[in-house]
Amino acid sequence: MLTQALLVDDSRSVLNFLKRHIEAEGLVEATAFLDPVEALACARERGFDLVLVDYEMPHMDGISFIRALRALPGCTDIPIAMITSRQTDDVKMEALQAGATDFLPKAPQSVEMTVRLRNLIQLGAAVRKLNDRAAHLASEVAAATRKLGEREEEIILRLALAVEYRDNDTGEHTLRVARYSRIIAEQLGLPARLCRDIYLAAPLHDVGKVAIPDNILLKPGKLSNDEMAVIRTHATIGERILADSSCELIQLGAQIAAGHHERWDGAGYPNGLKAEEIPIAARVVAVADVFDALTTRRPYKEPMPLALARDYLIENRGRQFDPACVEAFLSRWDEVVAIAAQTGPRLADIGPVLAPFILGAPGAPPDQDRAPETSPS
Repeated sequence: MLTQALLVDDSRSVLNFLKRHIEAEGLVEATAFLDPVEALACARERGFDLVLVDYEMPHMDGISFIRALRALPGCTDIPIAMITSRQTDDVKMEALQAGATDFLPKAPQSVEMTVRLRNLIQLGAAVRKLNDRAAHLASEVAAATRKLGEREEEIILRLALAVEYRDNDTGEHTLRVARYSRIIAEQLGLPARLCRDIYLAAPLHDVGKVAIPDNILLKPGKLSNDEMAVIRTHATIGERILADSSCELIQLGAQIAAGHHERWDGAGYPNGLKAEEIPIAARVVAVADVFDALTTRRPYKEPMPLALARDYLIENRGRQFDPACVEAFLSRWDEVVAIAAQTGPRLADIGPVLAPFILGAPGAPPDQDRAPETSPS
């Protein structure tokens, strides 16, 4: 690949000489301009490996040109030589401060110019190779980082699905909770990175259920007080499983696992946290988790209609749920309905007559003796 040189001089004869001289060995392709303003415009559109610029020109002198060129993206390292017969200390110092690399004498037949020009061509080619190598390495690092991130995300999702398959034969609960959580986080205006991380970490909310015996977790009837106490340990166990990880997503998952059954009014578990004492990610997932649990079929219940589940969220905002999270969730109701319709068996059209037999009438709390995901308190 030829070294790309930008030549700028208001003298056509000097430009022609420079172009012939610099292209003589077939290693350089030169683009010449009489007007420094036009040369700058060109440099904004394409990259150059080497720049030669006259000191005294109309519209813009060489030092101003160098200063403007150095400010352009990709022009911080390329060699720039200023051509001048006025190589005083003041001019040299000002040019160097502006970003000049070297100086070329104005005399066209100068041996010094030939030697310096050859050195500049070699330097320009070397800088381009270094920049190309750096860009290639950066691309490889970015690709490797992306692949590691994808593997990290896949491991988290598969771990969450392994837990979910214990009490849900499709594993879709974790995916819906993740999607609902992202809706809430986005609507709250949380930073984009945090929205993404909540989406990825939300499926870990019930990881502590790996320690809950099947005879309790899958029990089709009501749980005794002792069984309910065992079920509720899954929040603390999940936090222990995920605690002290060096992975930020796992750390966030630990917050969610520990806090997604806390309540806005302080009556939740395991720590009785209240309002903003509860981490925002756990508050977000609490709404998403309860809504999906209410509206999906489980071994111990039929699904609640979406409209009734919506009413439950409304009636319990400010008590069980962060009001802002509920408002954020309901403000994108059409998307919620679309997600709910994509997966899982539901009885979306069931009427209010059957509702009390499913999970309690609107406004009444769910069965307190059932597993936590359907018993938000």
